[in-house]
Formats: sequence, C-alpha cells, structure tokens
Amino acid sequence: MGRAHVTGDRPVAGRYRLVEVTHRETNRVGWYADDLHTGRPCLVTLTELPRDAGETARRAPSRVLRATESVSRLCPGRIATVLDAVDENGSLWTVTAWIDGTPLDEVLAQQGTFGHVRAARIALELLDVLDAAHAEAVTHGELSPGQVFLREEGPVVVTGYGLAGTTSAPRLTAPSYASPEQARDQRIGPAADLWALGAILYTMLEGRPPYRDRGRPEATLRGVDRLPLRTPVRSGPLTQVVQGLLRKDARERLNRRAVREALTRALREDPGALDATVPSPGPHGARTPVPHGAGRRRTGRTLALGTTLAVVTVTLAALAATRGLPGTGAGTAADAPPASASATAASDPPGDVRRPGGRATAPPAAAPTPSPSGTGALPPGFRTYRAPEGFSVALPGDWERLDTSGTPGLAYRVTFGAEGDPRTLAVTYSERVGSDAVAVWRDDVEPLLVRSGGYRRIGGIEARTYQGREAADMEWYAEDDGARVRTFGRGFLLGGGRGFSLRWTTPAADWEEPAGREALRTFLRTFRPGTR
Repeated sequence: MGRAHVTGDRPVAGRYRLVEVTHRETNRVGWYADDLHTGRPCLVTLTELPRDAGETARRAPSRVLRATESVSRLCPGRIATVLDAVDENGSLWTVTAWIDGTPLDEVLAQQGTFGHVRAARIALELLDVLDAAHAEAVTHGELSPGQVFLREEGPVVVTGYGLAGTTSAPRLTAPSYASPEQARDQRIGPAADLWALGAILYTMLEGRPPYRDRGRPEATLRGVDRLPLRTPVRSGPLTQVVQGLLRKDARERLNRRAVREALTRALREDPGALDATVPSPGPHGARTPVPHGAGRRRTGRTLALGTTLAVVTVTLAALAATRGLPGTGAGTAADAPPASASATAASDPPGDVRRPGGRATAPPAAAPTPSPSGTGALPPGFRTYRAPEGFSVALPGDWERLDTSGTPGLAYRVTFGAEGDPRTLAVTYSERVGSDAVAVWRDDVEPLLVRSGGYRRIGGIEARTYQGREAADMEWYAEDDGARVRTFGRGFLLGGGRGFSLRWTTPAADWEEPAGREALRTFLRTFRPGTR
C-alpha cells in the first residue's frame, strides 16, 4: 500500500465519495461510500496492483466485470453486484452495490470463534457459490473472510471475483488464505478455492488463520508453502474436513462432493442443528442449511421508552452496568433490554431491510455512515446521527438526544425523541452481558418488566442474526403514565461481554401507523455499533 493517495475530499473517478473504512487486507482496503451521481450507498474497494503490471493491470477492470457477471447469472443473490471498476493511478477500484451484511473478518474480530454448527452452515453456503463458479470454469482465487459478507437474512454474499490473474502477483490481498500452488506462483484452478474454503473454515473454528501473516506477503507465502499445518484444536467434528481441505498437494484435497457430505453430516449429527436450520435450495438443486432465522417471516417492533420515565438513580445505574441498564418504571429502565439482548417479535418483519433484488437505494450524499446491514435510501426528513459514544443511527430530522444515563466505563443508555412526539428510541450498551441473547431478555430484563406493572409480552423471544451477530427480539405492552405503549426490543452481542440493544416505543394504538413502521425499519437498517 501507500502508492495511491486516498482522501475523502476527492471522489474516486470523480464520482464515489469514500465515507468509512470497512476492512483492510494486504494491498486491499474497503470503504462504505456514496455514489454522487445516483445518491446511493455502495462499497468501494481499492486493490493495489504491482508497479510492473502493465497491460494486464489495464485489463483488470473489464476482467472483474466479466467474471462477476458470469458467476452472478449462475448463483443469483450470492455474488455481489459489481457496478463499476476503474484503473486509477495504477490502482484497481471496484464499486459494488450495497450489501446488507457484515464482512466475515469483522464478525470474527468481534466474536472470536464460531461453533461448528454455525461454521458448517457458512461453509456450505460458500460451497454453493464455488460449485456454481467452478461449473463454468471460473476460479475465485482471492477468497478470504474479507470477501464474505454475512447477512441478517439469507445466505452469504461473496465479493472479489475476477481479481485472480489480473496481475503476475501470486496473491494480491490475503496471503494467509493463499493455496500452496499460489505461493509457488503456479497456475491455479478450483482446488485453490477449496484450500481457501478450508482456511476460512479453520479460522472460524480456531480463531486464527492456518498460516499467520508474517508482515510481508513473500514471507507469508513461504510459510503457506513450506510450514506444516497447525493442528486444529477447536474444530471438533469438522477436524477431518478442515485437514482434508488443507492438504498441500492439490490432487489430495477433498473434492466438493466430499466436503458437502462431511459438512452436512456434521450438522445432521448435532442435536438441534437441524431444528435451527431451514433448508434452502442451492445451485444445481443442492440443499444447503442457512443461518437460524433466515427465510422465515418475522414480526416485531422495537420500543424505546419515553424520557419522562428515564430517571435513573445511582443505585440503578450500578444495576444497569451488570444487567444491561434495566431501569425503573414501565417505560424506562425496567423495559430496557440489556445491551446484549436482541429482539424480533411478532407481526411484520421490522428488520426486513432488503428490497426486491437486494439492491440498495442509498442515503443522501451528505449522510455519513451507512449501516452494514442496511440497503435503502434514508426516508425523507431523516438524517444520520453520530453519537460521541461511537455508534451511529439515522433519526427523524427533528429528533434529538433526550436523555443519557449509565455507569462510566461499563454501560450507558441514550434515549432519542422529539417534543410532542410520544415515540422514542433507546440505545443501550453494556460490557457485562451474557453469551445468550435470548437468555438476557428472559432472565435479566423480563423479571424487571413484570414488576413494573402493566407488562404483557407479545409472542415469544426470538433468536436471530443481526448484522452477522447473535441477536434476539422481544416485544411487549406496558403502561407509561397511564397510557398503553408497545415496545419492540432487539439486542445483539458483540462478544467479550459487550452488547447493544435498540428499543422502539410507541403508543399501542399507533403501532400500525406507516410512519412508525418506516421509522423502525430505518433504525434497524442504519444502526452501526461502536464502543467507547
């Protein structure tokens, strides 16, 4: 890196304004960005090309576009739509349509390791994409956690097709996931993608790549080629498939059929794994388990309590730090789920942030940070608010910060609303939450709500995935100064005892108002977490 001068003041190709870095790899940086011509959000990736790439580098943009288009036809909805590719100042800039998800490397950085059931599901979804591409003799060649987006609903989305072979470099972006044949600068084929799949699976299970980054791509590649594989210690029933994919000799690696059978068997033999799996047809008729919650109609709303009930004493602030900031009164701390809880309830899906075709429609060019889980333009009158605590969310234009409470260094709650508007949104963060999002609502929050009076839960507490993270939704009725209100709460875990919850509260009689439903969808779509 370092050759291209990147600044947010000068749009890429005079059109794409860089907003925020999403991830970094060797010779590769990704941004959330705004398309100044269409007003839509997008993802922009800078890939540094070798100085001596010459004509090969100049052909890179068209190669990326052709490869992505070919695979997209075979695997619709699973390959990121490339809108533009530009060779500018010796660097390749790839512009991708907005993806309603979070890069796998970001999720892993926050959560550490995955259980073997979750890892197997993701690997099967990646295998569906590879099956489709390999059927047309298209090799990805650059597959890594930074190229895989986890979504709240539906299978993973893969980016980066068309990079391999654009230059003479054996591996451009993620040397730790390169195959031995790439490390030797040999011609690659589908077996290189299977190695990368094995390396990603290893990372999800073990919490680190099979071969560490040694600072310089050449040194990392030498390690991939010459060093023995570090024996998996947390891979459990997936140990053999990981080792079979990471065989140095490409001829000895497991083939796609054997990998699919092994991953499916691991799910089938796990008690409850199939209960948490909804079969969805993959390419060529394959049936692939998808993450729990995907493909199911969900209903629910988020409730945030009025500021008039948001008075928190010092004693309750201490309790909040350990229980995710539960408060007093029907509409404040008592009904505020801990930061780690997450919620979906029972009606229409408030978190259904995708539009037909999965295309984004984008915040205005001035909106700072688009959410990784969002896909649409901000509704008229909304603006993006950046909290000093680090999080951001789109709010109605006349809304402001009404109340802040918390325990320094452990937890906080910020309540938003407007004078004369009975609706509120509460954002809660805590560094002392449990590891089960459903249990946080059930065991920590609900008992306090029951004692507050007038409480009645609506439906069950539902586990789900939000921005690639474990989450749970809960919805309930309560009394606020004699008025009946309805709250939807979504809590999600960041790992390490940290978590957020979002609560949307509105008069029960106004629950179905279109403006309120749109506001809730916008909050869920645009919220981006941050920690102090």
